[in-house]
This record gives sequence, C-alpha cells and structure tokens, in this order.
Amino acid sequence: MSENTRRKDTLSSSEIAAFCAQMSMILRSGISISEGVGIMREDADNTAGRDILGVIHGEAELGMPLHMALAKTEKFPDYVIHMVEIGEATGKLENVMESLSVYYEREEAVSRIVRSALAYPLVMISMMMAVIIILIVQVMPIFNDVFQGLGAQMTGFPLAVMNFGQTLGNYSVGIVSALAVAVFGFAILRSTGSGREMLDKFKENFFLTRGLYSKIASGRFASAMSLMLASGMDTDKSLEMVHKLVGTPSVRSKIALCQEKLSQGTRFSDALAEVGMFSGVYARMVSVAFKTGSMDSIMEKLAVRYEEETNTQINNIISIVEPTLVAILSVIVGVILLSVMLPLMGIMSAIG
Repeated sequence: MSENTRRKDTLSSSEIAAFCAQMSMILRSGISISEGVGIMREDADNTAGRDILGVIHGEAELGMPLHMALAKTEKFPDYVIHMVEIGEATGKLENVMESLSVYYEREEAVSRIVRSALAYPLVMISMMMAVIIILIVQVMPIFNDVFQGLGAQMTGFPLAVMNFGQTLGNYSVGIVSALAVAVFGFAILRSTGSGREMLDKFKENFFLTRGLYSKIASGRFASAMSLMLASGMDTDKSLEMVHKLVGTPSVRSKIALCQEKLSQGTRFSDALAEVGMFSGVYARMVSVAFKTGSMDSIMEKLAVRYEEETNTQINNIISIVEPTLVAILSVIVGVILLSVMLPLMGIMSAIG
C-alpha cells in the first residue's frame, strides 16, 4: 500500500471492512447516515470505535457529506475517502460501500494467509535454534566433565562445538542485544515508506517468494480494479486510483506503462497484456471481458482466483517446510550427540 494513501494510525483492513459492510446495509435499508452511524456507535464494543463513530455521527448531523466526516476522523485511508466521495457524487454510495467491504475483506484474508505462512517457519526455526543452543551451551560441558572424569579429553568436532557454545555463553548479552537492535531496526524500516518499498523489492526478487508475491500483487491489482470499475469509473481514472492504492513497486511500474500505452491509443486489455500484468488464460479472459463490457466482474473473478492460488501455494510451501525443518533439526542434533557418544562408548569399552 503506497505511502500517500495511508494516514497515521489508520484502521485495520478488518475494521474498515466491517464499517463499510454495515454502512452498505444501512444505506440499502433506507436509514439515514446520521441515524445509522448513531446505531453503530451504540453497538460499538470499545472506546476507540465509539469515539470514531462519534466524530462521524456529529459531522453527519451537521449535514456534512460522509466522505468529509470520514476525513475528519483521520483514521481512514485517503482512497476510502476518495471512493466514498465518488459514490456520493454518482449516487452509488451503497454499492461503493459494499465493494469497499469486499476489497478490505480480501486484503485482510491475504494478509492473514501471509502472516500464518511466515509465522510457522519462524516458530520452527526459533525452536530449532533454542534446542541447538541448549545442547551446545548446557549439555556439551556435561559430556566434557564425563570425559575428564574418565581421564580423556574431547577432540576434533565435539571440542569445536563445545568451544563455540562457550563463546556463545560468554557473549550472550552482546548477542541478545545485537538481535534486539536488529529487530528494532527492522520495525523502524517497515514503518517508513522507503523501507517498505525496499522490503517489497526484496520479496519480489527473492527466489523463494518471487512467484508467490507476484500472485499476491496481481490479485490485489485485480481486486482494486474491480472496486474502481464497479463504482462507475472509466479505465483511465481507475488506473490512476489503483496506482495510488497499490504499494508493490513492480505493479506500480506496470500501471505507469499501461497508462502510457493507453495515451498512445492502445486498448485497455491489450495494454494490460503487453505490460505483463496478466498472462496466459487470464490475459485472454480480460480481453474477452473488455469486448463484452464486463471488466468489473472479470476482475472480481481474477481476484478470487489469485487469492485461491495464493492460499494453495502457501499451504504447499508449509507442507514442504515442516518436514524439512524437522529433518534438519534431527540431523544436527544427531550429529552433535553421536560425535560425543561414539568416542565416549569407545572409552567405556576400553575401560571395561
């Protein structure tokens, strides 16, 4: 998500989706915005939510348009405010609210999938590191004492492992401090626009995440285009809005190229295909939809398909990563223990 479309401390995707869904139902039922927001405020289950809805309710009672009331809260992204303004101007506010709800529900679903995909390997790796560190820092010195008690000394690989463990123990405070600084630095990096863009470029180019991230980016583009087109915008204005909406560097560059081709007279569907936004059967589907005037619906379908493909690919990755990490941990622990146990068994046999 681009820097110029976010306000400080904006609501989460799930919160925006819930608000837009409720507003859509309120508008379709014929209840006024002021009365509807008042009901939502009474039902809010936290103080922050009641405060935000209180601001919207107060502005709406004064006759302020909804998009201006949302802007007053300083909690909604700029493109939500722009879309609501367009909905009010075109008389399609309930449709815009419903489309925004669907869009943010999909954004939350994709984010949740990515978070779960990252969390599991990180937990597994953390457990592996903890087991290995305990083994070399706490267990290896015990084996060393056993060797010395039998009148022998550790040599070779076991000795190197034990020395490494002693080094970790001696510098544990410094190592933990360095890790804390690295985590803090990463958090700072993610909080800045340039930092997020740099991380996005890394994820786009890293061989393990390149294909997955490409699907996520294409799905978000399709979802955003569906939202814009369903709101009554033409393709040029939709691309302009989506360019502000998406934060993926490669997609933003493709949108810019697409806009350039449109200005040269290229058809919208052809421009998307030429810049590589969609490929294969998806590009053909867009071409057919453009001719039949059903671009908004086909973009919605593509967004759903990309979300399903993303979910499937992440599940496949997890199914591979889980046994791989377990196997790696087993091998490392087994090698360390065998490197100690075999010489110890030899010494015990000699004594016997």
